[in-house]
Amino acid sequence: MPTHHFLAFDLGASSGRAILGTLNNAKLELTEIHRFTNQMQRINGHYFWNIFSLFQELKTGLTKCVREFGVQPESIAVDTWGVDFVHLDKNGMILSLPYAYRDSRTNTAMEDLFKLVPKDEVYRQTGIQFMQFNSLFQLYSMVKTNAPLLGITDRILFTPDALNYLFSGEAKTEFTIASTSQMLVPGQCEWQKKLISKAGVPTNILGEIIQAGQQIGLLQSDIAEETGSEQIPVVAVGGHDTASAIASVPAVDDNFAYISSGTWSIFGIEAQEPIISDKTLELNFTNEGGVEGTTRFLKNIMGMWLIQECRRTWASKKEYSWPEMVELAKTVEPFRFIIDPDDSCFLNPGNMPDAIANWCEKSGQGRPESHAEVIRCIYDSLALKYRQVLDEIRQVSAKNIDRIHVIGGGCNNDFLNQITADVCELPVWAGPTEATATGNILMQAKALGVVKSLAEIRQIVRESFQQKRFNPSLDKSWQTAYEKFTKISV
Repeated sequence: MPTHHFLAFDLGASSGRAILGTLNNAKLELTEIHRFTNQMQRINGHYFWNIFSLFQELKTGLTKCVREFGVQPESIAVDTWGVDFVHLDKNGMILSLPYAYRDSRTNTAMEDLFKLVPKDEVYRQTGIQFMQFNSLFQLYSMVKTNAPLLGITDRILFTPDALNYLFSGEAKTEFTIASTSQMLVPGQCEWQKKLISKAGVPTNILGEIIQAGQQIGLLQSDIAEETGSEQIPVVAVGGHDTASAIASVPAVDDNFAYISSGTWSIFGIEAQEPIISDKTLELNFTNEGGVEGTTRFLKNIMGMWLIQECRRTWASKKEYSWPEMVELAKTVEPFRFIIDPDDSCFLNPGNMPDAIANWCEKSGQGRPESHAEVIRCIYDSLALKYRQVLDEIRQVSAKNIDRIHVIGGGCNNDFLNQITADVCELPVWAGPTEATATGNILMQAKALGVVKSLAEIRQIVRESFQQKRFNPSLDKSWQTAYEKFTKISV
């Protein structure tokens, strides 16, 4: 196999990267070309993403790849977080900065919509986990407030689609990112127009949906000139970062669950068809689109956001490294304090340590006073939440699960990996760290015909990146805490 080069743009809620993938002899090597920060912009009391700044950073990444690293990639592709979108006018111009999903304008949107369309009907038509920031509720909040922006919108594009559009001039909506919206027919590239219309959202603003692994168009000539690149293909990969990450799970069969561990912890299984029932509605599971027609049956869990926000809050007095925080957690009693990581009070509280302490106090546990106790509370609570979701998956799916693959940046946390193995009573395989960029790159390779299938992608991942195994211990001290966890609330 000749050497191939692909450039992945992987954007998260706190940072973004341009990662060069070099594929040679069925092995992939990654090189970080460019890294930049990303954060919500607060303007007049609302939170937005600076889509123009993000696009400039991506162009900088392409420029560095070509001019500083001397590599001309064969294609580029973008993946990002889900649900958020930009508005285009009839001339194809972006009308405003896109709202960020943590913005408060959707606080009552779910309950308001359920007055028009019953909750169970919304779920059965979409199969998507209810979260107040899903695109459906973002758009409905605009309908409720008669937002002028919606009235002049000709088309919406989800964040990765919008960036692909700025690169290529072609407005396409990729399936996996669209599936996060709660506006698709489950498992299909089809808008659920009856539901969307009931919400008062104009369906004409929704465009063509394409599958991951297709070429969108070529890099526009002015951007090619600006960056020094050739007019290479712009590819639709798993535009939702989790879809790209799951594509790179280094599994040899399908008897696995996964945790894509980053700002969010995404816990789920890969299914061949959506799983929708009264029980999955009750348990609030989601059926998001995956690559090659698969379904990501999962739950979104408030993940490293909890620890990231604590670190940010404490930074004015003490700047902790991530290893320092882990070592602190080891110094205090396990399972002394636990929280429900998915309580809405943790979505964007401003002061996360106070929010955690207040939750513990309201639930009758007292208040964690030290930083070590807060950190330990977060790690223990995440592991217990993982076990709860695993038990729930086993209630609604007959799939055999004999291991958990942890991928993404959080897979480097050996401490949490071990707690997870212990509490879930399954071996945990950690790696690769750059799962999302890896899946992005290898789906580009598939789009260009360099690799043929998802199975081949996963074989390349296994041969290219080391994994670390964590076996469950015989210590069962977590069991009492788990019983408490399943009942505790505020």
